[in-house]
Amino acid sequence: MAGSNNVTELIITGLFQDPEVQRVCFVLFLPVYLATVVGNGLIVVTVNISKSLHSPMYFFLSYLSLVEICYSSTVVPKFITDLLAKIKTISLKGCLAQIFFFHFFGVTEILLLAVMAYDRYVAICKPLYYTAIMSRPVCHRLVVGSWLGGFFHSIIQIFITIPLPFCGPNVIDHYFCDLHPLFKISCTDTFVVGIIMFVNSGLFSVFSFLFLVSSYIVILFNLRNHSAEGRRKALSTCASHITVVILFFGPAIFLYLRPASTYTEDKLVAVFYTVITPMLNPIIYTLRNAEVKNAIRKLWGKKVNSRIG
Repeated sequence: MAGSNNVTELIITGLFQDPEVQRVCFVLFLPVYLATVVGNGLIVVTVNISKSLHSPMYFFLSYLSLVEICYSSTVVPKFITDLLAKIKTISLKGCLAQIFFFHFFGVTEILLLAVMAYDRYVAICKPLYYTAIMSRPVCHRLVVGSWLGGFFHSIIQIFITIPLPFCGPNVIDHYFCDLHPLFKISCTDTFVVGIIMFVNSGLFSVFSFLFLVSSYIVILFNLRNHSAEGRRKALSTCASHITVVILFFGPAIFLYLRPASTYTEDKLVAVFYTVITPMLNPIIYTLRNAEVKNAIRKLWGKKVNSRIG
């Protein structure tokens, strides 16, 4: 930590100040988090056990669901327990750790979504070469590359934050630790680090979103040459991917491209992509994918029958 730091503990204002509203939020958000863990965990287990879901698309989906669990668990458990606390605190080191893992898993998810878009592009636009291009070693390298990309992105965030001096006040106007609210309580000019953060988070999110949208436009354009049944199946899969991309990127771009001075007004928007979206993803993928639904029925139907037997 920087030598001029007088602050070792931070106070988090939380989402709402009214204790009654906080208790209502606790009752609402605890089931949402549990549904996130159970729903995404169900996809991870089903894909890894089911013999019918061994294609690259489901291989990537299982890792996406794993990252969703980790991403949500970085913020939500403390957020939920803080709803019942009168004074919400976190150590400065704990705050930096939360920022690191939040951005690590967030960018890993972005890169996995890009990998899944590439997988659909190859499957639809180059079907004869799909098996050769998306071999198992290639799939593993793409997943490892996504994790490494998230790691290096997050390391940059931490390297620009650690040297900042914090000498008071120590109140973060948010419900979790993130860069904008932490920069606001630093007792030095954060213009330069703010620009680095803007490029590393804001512009990265925008360009990733544009890449993903462009990929799916190309995919949809190439679907004209497929049969009616092929178009229907491909559209169903792509619709799920596009929905997840919009739900994830929309709020994130909205927040990270806005000036820091207005950020504290947008905590409810942050709730959407930290709490709600990770729960919706398994629902989106399972409801629109017959293969996943059938595999879940078969897998868990066998377990129930074996217990009865």
